[in-house]
Amino acid sequence: MADRGLRTPLARARGLGSAKDGTHHFWVQRLTAVALIPLTIWFALSIASLATADQAGVQAWMKSPLSATLMLSFLLAGFWHMKLGLQVVIEDYIHTEATKITCLIVNNLISIFLALAATLAVLKMLLGS
Repeated sequence: MADRGLRTPLARARGLGSAKDGTHHFWVQRLTAVALIPLTIWFALSIASLATADQAGVQAWMKSPLSATLMLSFLLAGFWHMKLGLQVVIEDYIHTEATKITCLIVNNLISIFLALAATLAVLKMLLGS
């Protein structure tokens, strides 16, 4: 490129990709963190109230649509927040491109698997099967 020296820094940067993804990631991570504050308080109080309950008592508590909804919200927000946090760590500290991509894929797969397993466990308790 002979005209490279005549182009402004902005012109050279154009077309190199979007800078918007980092902002979206930042806001989603903050949103999940804020959502987890009341959900974690609810979870801790619920677990404390169930400390002396037997299995039937816990299942009866989980059969409540409110309890199941809040539990699913807590778990899904937690797993999403975990995925986003680990993604930042991987992107910042793993410098080999192949290893970084592999770790990001594994992070996504494990997060999805854990979220699905947790959702199925809550649904199983809610539906009583």
